[in-house]
Amino acid sequence: MAKQSRKPSASAAKAKAATIKTTAAQPAHFEIPAIIGNTRVLGWLLFGFAFLLYANTLTHGFVLDDDIVIRDNMFTQKGVSGISGILSKDTFFGYFKVEGKDALVSGGRYRPLTLVFFALIYQIFGANTFVYHLFTVLLFAATTLLLYRVLLLLLQPRGANWSAAMAFLATALFAAHPIHTEVVANIKGCDEIVTLLGSLGALWLVLKAFDTGKTMYAALSGVVFFLACLSKENAATFVVVIPLALWFFRSASIEQVIKASAPVWIGFLVFFLVRGSILGWKFGGAPMELMNNPYLKIVGNNWVAADAGEKLATIIYTLGKYIMLLFVPHPLTHDYYPRHIALMNFSNPLVLLSLAVYAGLIWYALSGISKKDPVRFGILYFILTLSIVSNLVFPIGTNMGERFAFMPSIGFCLIIASGLTYWWQKGNNSLVYGILGAVLVLFSFKTLTRNPVWASNERIFLTDVKVSGNSAKIRNACGGVLLDKAAKEKDPTLIQTMCEQSVLHLNKAIEIYPNYKDAYISRAGSNFLLKKYPEAVADYRMAVKLGNDDPKYKSLLAMALREAGKAQGEIYNDALGALKYLNEAWTTNPKDPETARLLGVANGVTRNNNEALSWFQRAVDLEPGNANYIFDLGTAYFFMGNPAKADELHQKAIQLDPKLKEKLSQGGR
Repeated sequence: MAKQSRKPSASAAKAKAATIKTTAAQPAHFEIPAIIGNTRVLGWLLFGFAFLLYANTLTHGFVLDDDIVIRDNMFTQKGVSGISGILSKDTFFGYFKVEGKDALVSGGRYRPLTLVFFALIYQIFGANTFVYHLFTVLLFAATTLLLYRVLLLLLQPRGANWSAAMAFLATALFAAHPIHTEVVANIKGCDEIVTLLGSLGALWLVLKAFDTGKTMYAALSGVVFFLACLSKENAATFVVVIPLALWFFRSASIEQVIKASAPVWIGFLVFFLVRGSILGWKFGGAPMELMNNPYLKIVGNNWVAADAGEKLATIIYTLGKYIMLLFVPHPLTHDYYPRHIALMNFSNPLVLLSLAVYAGLIWYALSGISKKDPVRFGILYFILTLSIVSNLVFPIGTNMGERFAFMPSIGFCLIIASGLTYWWQKGNNSLVYGILGAVLVLFSFKTLTRNPVWASNERIFLTDVKVSGNSAKIRNACGGVLLDKAAKEKDPTLIQTMCEQSVLHLNKAIEIYPNYKDAYISRAGSNFLLKKYPEAVADYRMAVKLGNDDPKYKSLLAMALREAGKAQGEIYNDALGALKYLNEAWTTNPKDPETARLLGVANGVTRNNNEALSWFQRAVDLEPGNANYIFDLGTAYFFMGNPAKADELHQKAIQLDPKLKEKLSQGGR
């Protein structure tokens, strides 16, 4: 018996094509410019347009979470040999390097694919930021091109000219939209790009499989979607988007939808099982820490979860913010952490407005869903893809982020493009050209001028704090970057100016979040450079308390106590005050030879010579090769009435450091 071919016959393929072309009401025919009809050329023009919009990011450095995924990630920095670690651990493990801290965000994160790409780049090019930014921009341009091809195929049943016009308009808006700058200008944003690239690729393959009947496309759709999920969990929404697209634009029956979508669902199931086997099966719960859970408030002296009404009202408000930024992308910021967006309630008119807008959108989409038009699909796509980052499904650790609008923005672009295409079809060419031209110019200008802000941490922090001034996180970041800059500065005047500015930012961070350990550490550092040692001591004490007696923080506290004691003695001539600080410094860190030496000096000043001798001896015991400590011990013996021992030690010190001979000749005992 001859083997039966699975390839559909020519007549079957023609019948299928005819079905595709008649599944939706055909719009009236209308003319389009030749360039719009030349989809091959136009696709590459859109690719070039997307690339050029972000070409001014290629000379940027690493910023924000680039350290987590590249510069300070032990797996990425191992190159190819680190890939096994990337695939077998939480995404943050390579940065924190210890168990537990990698799961600070609820449920953990398993997004290995882009880290694998970064490791491969690191293997060949090292920490070359140009290559990483080039990779990111090329990925975005490729996503733009793929979106165009997907829309052409998706909208094919509505006519060649109509689908060409609609696909062009939506893709051009997507490429130019400034809300995407966070994703493309920041290397870490590759996870968002690869997720969308893979999700769109899976949709294209499902459509090709449905239209042609070829199983190869179906099998590949599952593989590609699995890879999309490995980049970021946001891809999960496409398990609904893809069957919805089939139902809308291919008039597929439920049975056909299930059959065509099955490979994608299998791809997601495999990802879900892999993720669970590596991270475990805990998905709920939010930490009681404001920087990882914005829905907290202070009651008395304790942090408690916000009321259900407050949380829901705040979420609804942020959902409205996304729509506002899609229409008017200004001002933009990378930071929406507490309290840039305050806790809301349902008495707030903006919350009620947002609720009314979403209720209206859902009602419009569902009440006329049988019409299967692109506007209603765009609304449903937008809501579905936004839902997973809305905090309604599970906590994401922050109120919102412009990067979270990357995937949903396609729905917005489809809605606007559908309106423009309708006017184009009605012969209002000048109106369409005018609106499109104005929007693309404004969007492109905003994108090109927003991109340079992402050049460095200092620039992004000090720029965006003007927008997100009520965010504790960005205030802490500004304080930290100014402190780092001051620590490298030589000019005392500039050091003072930078540290004073740092303290102002950190004061605000602590006002917003009184338990902000990192802010106390940075403020202590700034006060230390300002020589405001009591203030530094107070902040380090708080950091030690909040950090559960972390040895690192205790070491910093001991150093501040030591310098406070030194200042009390040398500047204020307060030996007793000095002893108080120095004794606490020694209790905090009993292995610091300089603290022991200063205790020797302070006891000597108070005529407690035996105690002074004991402390000088401890300093020498801790650092036997230090000439100054040996010299001071000799001086202590001199005042104890033992000149022979004093001379022996002084000569030993001079052998180690001949400069001390001059000190001895000047009577500096």
